[in-house]
Amino acid sequence: MTTAGQAWARFGGRTAVGLVDVTGDPAALDSAGWWAVLAPYDGPAVFARFSDVRPAPAPAGRWVGPAREDWSSSMSREVYVEAVRAVRAHIAAGTVYQANVCRVLAAPVPDRGSSDVAGLAALLVAGNPAPYAGVVHLPGGSHRGVPGGSLSVVSASPELFLRRAGSVLESGPIKGTGRTAADLAPKDSAENVMIVDLVRNDLGMVCRTGSVTVPHLLAIETHPGLVHLVSTVRGELRDDVGWAEVLAATFPPGSVTGAPKSSALRIIDEVETASRGPYCGAVGWVDADSRTAELAVAIRTFWLSDGMLRFGTGAGITWGSDPDQEWDETELKAERLLAVASGRTGGPAWKAERP
Repeated sequence: MTTAGQAWARFGGRTAVGLVDVTGDPAALDSAGWWAVLAPYDGPAVFARFSDVRPAPAPAGRWVGPAREDWSSSMSREVYVEAVRAVRAHIAAGTVYQANVCRVLAAPVPDRGSSDVAGLAALLVAGNPAPYAGVVHLPGGSHRGVPGGSLSVVSASPELFLRRAGSVLESGPIKGTGRTAADLAPKDSAENVMIVDLVRNDLGMVCRTGSVTVPHLLAIETHPGLVHLVSTVRGELRDDVGWAEVLAATFPPGSVTGAPKSSALRIIDEVETASRGPYCGAVGWVDADSRTAELAVAIRTFWLSDGMLRFGTGAGITWGSDPDQEWDETELKAERLLAVASGRTGGPAWKAERP
């Protein structure tokens, strides 16, 4: 059982309590114990070690979410479309082959005293089950190492960033989204293959030469309200590699940046208008004792701070992208999750047009 003000984390049916350490040093993940991992896309990483991790029911809590009309977007439709056009101009100039363009949605929590992340997590599990769902809740006062005094992230991620089993490292990049498989176009397949090549290169920097393979390419996965194209990239880690080297080689995830990654990162900085925060980073767990881990790409992810609830959505842009359709894809990815967080899944699709 957790109590008010207590830190906890939950992944894969296990609940972790008994916070004993918080650090930003990835080398700690090679030491001992079970660690909850939260690595924001553009902020300091947080690694939290818990002493008690066991199969247990999720903590219970109440959630009063924002109304749909209370959400605003860091980019209006017009600004987003112009950002897509700017990326296409970079592609035409040969600067980049693909880059993700994301926006952040935000709304005030209407009743902070009655809005517990455990309640939000329960709504997401019921309304939008996901293979890599998880929670990291580090409230103010739980440890002096918690940045900004408090940190709460609730994820319904469908995407595997990194899974480790001993020396085997695996990634499952998603590129290509539609309401049904019939919506997937050649552009989606091309986008996925480009990111697979990027992930192969990332893993190749820390894996044994010749060990990186692609067991599955362009598999179709069905999720609530949409489908994705998903591939699998796998390699065997070198003996001299630790978590610091793994994260340096692979982070931020290729599927939410672009190819080449260095060029995509620069372009993202140019065209996006708000910090991504935890969105598009990594969230999950590392068990240093058993040398196992499962980190998700922090998409379909909410984070709560200063009385505001935030959520990110984006799309991968290639030369074949239609700017208006890319905006529609960001709406598709957001509409179900925001409806769940608002406590309502019926009625018309959610839209956020305001800048």
